[in-house]
Parts: sequence; structure tokens; C-alpha cells
Amino acid sequence: MTWSYLRKNISSFSLVLVLCISAGIGFTGSFDLSINWASAQTGGHVPGSFSGNQSDSEFWRAIKGGVSGRVSIPDKQAGQLVQADGDNWRLVKNGALSIFGGVLIFAVVLILALFYLIRGKIEVESGMSGNTIERFNGLERVTHWLTASSFIALAFTGLNILYGKFIIMPIFGSEIFSTVTSYGKLVHNYIGFAFILGIVMMFILWFRHNIPNRADLSWLAVGGGMFSKGVHPPAKRFNAGQKLIFWAVILGGASLSVSGLALIFPFEMPIWAGTFNLMNMVGLSLPTNLTALQETQLSVLWHSFSAMVMIAIIIGHIYIGSVGMEGAIEAVGSGQVDINWAREHHNLWLDEVENKKI
Repeated sequence: MTWSYLRKNISSFSLVLVLCISAGIGFTGSFDLSINWASAQTGGHVPGSFSGNQSDSEFWRAIKGGVSGRVSIPDKQAGQLVQADGDNWRLVKNGALSIFGGVLIFAVVLILALFYLIRGKIEVESGMSGNTIERFNGLERVTHWLTASSFIALAFTGLNILYGKFIIMPIFGSEIFSTVTSYGKLVHNYIGFAFILGIVMMFILWFRHNIPNRADLSWLAVGGGMFSKGVHPPAKRFNAGQKLIFWAVILGGASLSVSGLALIFPFEMPIWAGTFNLMNMVGLSLPTNLTALQETQLSVLWHSFSAMVMIAIIIGHIYIGSVGMEGAIEAVGSGQVDINWAREHHNLWLDEVENKKI
């Protein structure tokens, strides 16, 4: 029996590991999980030699470095032929940022898979009683699914923009990738407003329930009981773990919303010059005279970074709310949860609800 159980776990772990590695290769487009930065059309060689003089390389190097000339038109920035910031931005976006996102998602999936193999599903130890209590009403469930479904749509369309050329284009070709990305961008832009609405509604409905209290310290001290059977720390309507998720969604969602709007309306919402000005008040020395293009480049990087962190957090949330914990999905499905589930995971909240009925 022990060997059969061990062999089953090893087989399951091997399958999960293969899937995670495959996902990592797909994200990075490389078997060693590294991304090759796109070379210039010249293959990295200095273009030109139009005069036959070896100093041409120095000439092009100076242009690429952002050297400015003199112009007679009002727009003095037109005197700079090449905006070197764009090349640096591309290297960060297609290099460090893409690798970070792929590794982060890979690591989260692997950790959750290992946790499931070791801990298994968190079950209601006293068994289901068959009696239920309302945990979320209709408006709360609509708010949850509005925010969740819009975030999933945004996540997939956003990941396609960052990784699609490594996954979709090699398999289906450039035409299909172009079509998918074009429509995906429209979906991303418009669904973003539904996500913003969901974030606002969540804050209004659940802010007062997510203010930290002393019970949260007891919950955190034992890891919420997720790592040990028979451990059920006291918790109100939302435990410390759920509060961390709530504030991550609210703050992260706000950051995504602001940077996303800045990308849709780059000339109307220049957010970085003012942000850097405030940061400079604490001793930093960041540039505050930014062009609309530079504002957009910074928004892309921050929006992508924030999205990766949010996706990693939500993957963990989806796991706990579905296959990771017995009886949890019903809370946002029917809105009803089993009494024994509520007593083991939210006993202080259950006592409050039952006392109100008396």
C-alpha cells in the first residue's frame, strides 16, 4: 500500500513537473528558459558605410546614443534622429521582464502542485452537515464574478501580447497571431473598464470586513491551519489570508487600472512625471521632463510587471477556492456554505450570524 501510494505521488509529480517545464519553455520560447532578444535587421552590424570611411561606425553609434542636432522647426525634439530609450525599453520588456513573468508563473504553479501532492485537499474534518448558511448574497457574487471573469480575459490577452510571438506565432503562423492579437487588444481595452467597475464594487462591499484585527495574528501564527490537520484558528468573515488577497487585488487592481488608462489615453494621462516628482522629494533623482512616448514606455513596463504579480496571486487564490479546499467554491457559486465548513474556517463570523438570529 505504501509503495503504491508513493508510486502514485511520484507519477503525479512527474506529470506536473513536465507540464510546468513545458509552460516555462512556452513562455520563454527557449529550452533553457531564456529569451533571445530580437536583433536589428542588420544582424547587429553597423548599417551604412556609405562614404567608405571607417568613421561611419562612430557616426551611427553617436546617432544611436541619442545625439541631437539643430532644427529650425518649433519641435526641438525633432533634432534627435534616434530615441535610444526605445531600444533600452525593448530589451527590458523582451528580456528581463518576460523572463521574470515566465519564471514567476512557473514557480507558483510548481509550488501549488507540490503543496497539493504533500497536503492534499483541505477537507472539512467534521464532515459536511447538510445544513447551509448564506455567505455571499447575489450582489456580492455578481461583483466577484464580474471582477474574476474580466481579470481572466485581461490576463490571457495580456499574456498573448507579451508571449504570443513565442507560443502562438511559431505554431499557427504570423497571420493568425496578428488576428488574435489585434482582436485581443480590443478585448483588453474594453474589458478593462469592467474590471475597474468590479474593483470599485469590491472595495465598497467588503472594505469594512477586511480591516485587520487581532484574530488575524492568531491565524497567521499557524498559517491558517493549511499545513496541519486539526488546526482551525479563529476568523471573522474574512481571515488574514483572504484579507491579504483582498488588498492585493484592490491595490494591484488600482495600479493596473491607472497604468492601463494611461496607455489608452497617453496624452491625457501622463502619470510618471508627477510620480517621479513626488519620489524626488525623498531624495531620489528621477527624470521629470518626460515625453509622451517615454510616459507610454514606462506605463507598459509597470503595467506588465504589476499584471505578472497579480496573475501569480490570483492563481493561488483560484487553487484554494477550488481544488485546494473542500466546500469553498460554493461560497461564490450558490452563495451558501455548509455550517461545519463555516465553523472550521470562519467560526467568529458564524457566531455573529447565529447570534443575530436569536
